[in-house]
Amino acid sequence: MQMDTFHWKKNQILAEDYIGQSDQAKTLYPYHFGNLEDWQSRVAWLQDGGTSLRADRGRLVEVLQAYNERIGNSQAAAVQIKALAGKDALAIVGGQQAGLFGGSLLVMYKAITLIQLAREWSAKLERPVVPVFWIAGEDHDFDEVNHIHMLSQAQQIEKVKMDHPTGKRTSVSRLPLTAEAWKEALNALDQSLMDTEFKASLLAKLEGTVVGEASLSDAFARWMAILFGEYGLVLIDSDEPNLRALEASMFEQLIVQNEALTASLLKSQDEVKQAGYGVQAEITQESANLFVFAGEQRLLLHREGEYFADKKNEYRFTKEQLLDMALTTPTQLSNNVMTRPLMQEFLFPVLATVLGAGEIAYWALTKHAFEQFGMKMPILAPRLEFTLIEGTVHKQMNKYEFTFADVLERFEQKKQAWLDAQDTLQLNERFDVVKKDFHASYAPLVETLAAINPGVKKLGDTNLLKILEQIEFLQHKAGEAYKAQFDAALRQLERIRLTILPLAKPQERVYNGCAYLNRYGNDWLRDLVENAIPVDGLHRVYYL
Repeated sequence: MQMDTFHWKKNQILAEDYIGQSDQAKTLYPYHFGNLEDWQSRVAWLQDGGTSLRADRGRLVEVLQAYNERIGNSQAAAVQIKALAGKDALAIVGGQQAGLFGGSLLVMYKAITLIQLAREWSAKLERPVVPVFWIAGEDHDFDEVNHIHMLSQAQQIEKVKMDHPTGKRTSVSRLPLTAEAWKEALNALDQSLMDTEFKASLLAKLEGTVVGEASLSDAFARWMAILFGEYGLVLIDSDEPNLRALEASMFEQLIVQNEALTASLLKSQDEVKQAGYGVQAEITQESANLFVFAGEQRLLLHREGEYFADKKNEYRFTKEQLLDMALTTPTQLSNNVMTRPLMQEFLFPVLATVLGAGEIAYWALTKHAFEQFGMKMPILAPRLEFTLIEGTVHKQMNKYEFTFADVLERFEQKKQAWLDAQDTLQLNERFDVVKKDFHASYAPLVETLAAINPGVKKLGDTNLLKILEQIEFLQHKAGEAYKAQFDAALRQLERIRLTILPLAKPQERVYNGCAYLNRYGNDWLRDLVENAIPVDGLHRVYYL
């Protein structure tokens, strides 16, 4: 396994500072993933009972067993679920929205991080540590998860997309998609993928994930089970009805203590600001931090006097009505980004949670909310980050002397420098000399024409500009003709850029994993899962 490490600076300053253990970020989090004593402290806290606000472990295991059996997860996952029933069992939890055909590569990397950490700490602690992938099926932003991107053979970033079946802003897991819609998406994927020895098997597996009128969430869960089930990855949809029933008592507390919850979040927000960081998420005095399903939509609630209402004020509930809903029909309620961490803690004995940079930043806002409910924010572990570089691209990088940092930080300058180095005729310099010399000899002549007639002088000025324009036109055309000699090289350089930084974003945030599974099979994925990789916040370049 050939791999290099690289410090790719996060766009999120707070996450960067947390990973680097800066003094100003330390106070915002109770633990740090890089400190052994913090892991030991977290284990001791959980061992002592942790929070009293905890879901029934036996019922949780039953829910996990039923769900993972339904999505066809492996026997290895079933073993992990059974282990979770033990009093000494702990969990490494992380999640993501349910993306089409698995979503972007970073979703796979989050799953890999869960498996890596669970394996590492299970061995170190000599007790079960179960990797749990929390599918955010309750999220309603369909447009965020209904498409994938792949780099075509023609060096175009192609998009495969599914249309929203109803237009209603409801949870992704509550949107069944027709067999015809799935067939169209699979056909589009088939056309985008090059023909390889792995293609037929890959498409057959994906086709097996969309049986019936599967939702994006169902298909995603089945695909993740195919990819990672053999490593014991346990999956659960946050919008699973049986899980919602188990969450009833936590929803009750989130409603009863709603004003205090908001106060706790605002307190943490003030501390984040005082530490010198910007606002990580929108929190106001009226925020209820809960969603309700009403009118076939998932609606964010805010407090309005004695009522809880949606933004348009179409639906209004008293606290008593919400409490009744929590206890009798909890499937009508849903968490937002601020309450989901608390619900996760309620359900699982969380040793650590695996997060991306943006998540690490907004989790800082939950510190006092955890404490309010007698909980403690778990260890936050940054997910593993990778860029996959194919052999041909790696050779081209070496050929043109482009480093990974060059592509990220100075691609255009480096490309222009390479082109300039090929310019043995020095066309730009020679044309610039011609323009300068012409202007120097012709402009004085034009000035003398004023003595003859102002009209002739004006004509001379126009003539001067036109001649200079013609020289520049020839310069441009000559430059294009010269660059045409390097079309192949420019295409190769563009392939490097599109591989590493497509759409001006990290590869892992844009491309889907199917293209790489189609070209190279599963060996690279097995490498990343089975070989121990330290969770250290560094970015890794993996050479295929």
